Formats: sequence, C-alpha cells, structure tokens
Amino acid sequence: MGACLTVAPAIAQQSDAIPPLPQAFAQADFQNPIPAAQLSFLNDYGGRMGNELMKDKRFRDLMKQVVPRSTYHYGRDMPLSEAIEYVLKSESLPVDIREGRYVMVASRGGAYLHGRGFLWFDMQKGIAMAGFFFQPINGEPTPTLTLFSKQLREEALTSSQLPQALLQDERQWASIAGVPPISPRYFIPESGRKFALIHDEDFCGGPQAEAPAADAACLQMNADAADADMNAAYFMAQTSNAANATAWMLDPGQIAWVSLRDRSCGGLNNLGCRIQFTRQRTRVILRRTGRR
Repeated sequence: MGACLTVAPAIAQQSDAIPPLPQAFAQADFQNPIPAAQLSFLNDYGGRMGNELMKDKRFRDLMKQVVPRSTYHYGRDMPLSEAIEYVLKSESLPVDIREGRYVMVASRGGAYLHGRGFLWFDMQKGIAMAGFFFQPINGEPTPTLTLFSKQLREEALTSSQLPQALLQDERQWASIAGVPPISPRYFIPESGRKFALIHDEDFCGGPQAEAPAADAACLQMNADAADADMNAAYFMAQTSNAANATAWMLDPGQIAWVSLRDRSCGGLNNLGCRIQFTRQRTRVILRRTGRR
C-alpha cells in the first residue's frame, strides 16, 4: 500500500486532466495457426443457425484446438469446453461470416446465470478465440466476460493487443446479446489459468466513444473500466489465477484502500483523480503477481 500512498498528492493536483492510458504492448501472439483446409467448411454454414454447426464433427474438432484444458466455475466446476458448449447451444444466433474471412459462432444467452458466448475465427490467419459471459455466484466480480484461446501463451494482455477484427465482432455480438461494454474481464491462455484482461480503451475518444461524448459521461465510463480492472486483478491475485476460483472479496486492506482513494480525490465526483489513482493500484497488484 505504501506505493499507492505516495501518488496521492500528485493525483490530487492533476484531477481535472484525463489521465493517460496504460502503455501499449505488442500484439498478442497466436501460436499454431489452424490450416485453412480445416476451416474452409465454415463457409457452408454462413447464415445458418449455430446449433446446426455444433453438430458437425469438424467443428467439434476445431473446438478442441481452440478451448484450453481448464476447470471453469460456471455455477459449479466443469471443464471449460463443457461450459462454452452449453452456452453456445442456448439461443444460438445465425453464423456470421464477414469479408469472407471472419467467422462468428455465437449465442445470445439462456436463463442459467445469463450465460452466453461465442467462437471467433480468422480463416485467413488460422487464429481463433472464444468468449464467455455470465453472472458468477462464487464471489467473483460480476458480471464477467472471459476470452480464451489455446493458441495464446501470454499471461498479460490489454484489449488493444487483441486483433481489431475480433474486437469489432465482439462489440457487435455484445450489442445483440445484451453484454455490457464495461465489466471485469479475463482471459485464459493455453495454460488454463485465468488473468485479468485490462481495458485500455479511452471512452472519451477513438472508436469506443460516442460522438460527441459528454465529458462527464465518458469519464464515468473510464472510471468504471478502471474499477473493473482493479477488481478483476485483485480477485485473480487473491485466488492465484485459478479459473474455478471461489472467494468473497471482503479483505480489510482493499476496503481501506478504496476509502483512502476516495478521501484523497475529494469524493466520488473527482473522476480524473479516481481513474489515475485506480490505475496505479491495478499496476501495483499486477506487479505483485509478476505480470507487469
């Protein structure tokens, strides 16, 4: 906590400025691209319901190449492959193929914990990623969106490191499936462990922003994203990055830190100060776990 205390005066002085975003990192490195011959059959399912594709053995073989071996907590412990299959079959959407290249197989959710998900493919590069959204009941910050791919090895990622085409298609899916644009987010690489996926969008500018964006509204979105990142990073630090972790975040130290931040920033309305203070806290948590 000492590292956080030292930044309080500087933050208070800069409270009217939009704080800088986290440092940009290299693009995510997807390993073991899937051969085009194994993906071409997806073209046959464009516009058809995802449930039809789920019955194709070739697609089930693809899922084994995409979904990491991991135990996931979706109401109860289960293989991650079982969890994503379950939600993909719940209110499936038509298979969308964009630019003859990007394939989105998705659902818009069912009754159980509001679970919904997607599998996304870039048939040209042979890369793939899945997404799983639900409302946990295990003490985890809620609701959450977890992205995962067996092709990834990294244990530290921000949103901007992911393929822009994936982010574009994920936002489109989110608008259809009722997934909020800001929530605690995670990713699971090949190791099967779970890590915080850090927002580095600026909701006051760029493709994420509403045009024109009211300063207070977009700053509030940046503040919400900073809080979501801190909560996700803290939960994973407390649970040793287990994908099936259960814990209730009532740690007195974290509660005391939130109180310190709010006092140092002069209240909840000083959004610029809150954002910068919270991002610093997130960096401290990530450094303690060896991720930054």
